[in-house]
Amino acid sequence: MRLFQQLQALLAKSADPDARMATIVAVLYHKMEYFFWTGFYLLKAGDLLVKTYQGPLACQVLQKHAGVCWAGIDQQKTILVPDVHQFPGHIACDSRSLSEIVVPVKNLQGEITGVLDVDSKWLNSFDSTDAEWLEKIVNLIYR
Repeated sequence: MRLFQQLQALLAKSADPDARMATIVAVLYHKMEYFFWTGFYLLKAGDLLVKTYQGPLACQVLQKHAGVCWAGIDQQKTILVPDVHQFPGHIACDSRSLSEIVVPVKNLQGEITGVLDVDSKWLNSFDSTDAEWLEKIVNLIYR
């Protein structure tokens, strides 16, 4: 809740979605100790490309309709993965990532434009509370 309020105040300083995403990533990555990799993948001409992120190097373009990020887009919902090794088609950009959460990003028209992707070096790092607050945070991008 406190982190959400902090982000609300910070994001009020710019209406630019890219600036807002960069701020969200920086705050989440540095404030949440179990967030090993935090970033956005955005759709561009049918591809899912990495944009703003913090953490180890990322895959630049994700294989279409494979992995957790594409599952979030294809299923149009937040995806919680307690153990990435148990997720069919998981894309391992960094072998140290063990659990993951992906939250779809929607523009003002309600169209999915990409996802917020967060990885952890520990199993079972994310739960429904993370999903709830990350969804609220992502909704701040275009508001």
